[in-house]
Amino acid sequence: MSVTVVLLTGAVAVVLALLAAAGAGKLARLDGATYPAAISRAAAAFVAVLTLVAVLTGILAQLLS
Repeated sequence: MSVTVVLLTGAVAVVLALLAAAGAGKLARLDGATYPAAISRAAAAFVAVLTLVAVLTGILAQLLS
């Protein structure tokens, strides 16, 4: 049960990070950024969301243990 919850939570985190990256890339293109710049902004958003999820997971793990 626990492994399933961890895997599903990880999958949801990756999907949310991909959605944030897609939104950031689209907004960058609408702002007039070049494709390489838009991809860089999307990658930065993806990494930021995954980092935020990792930090929150660490904090929750410390609080719940």
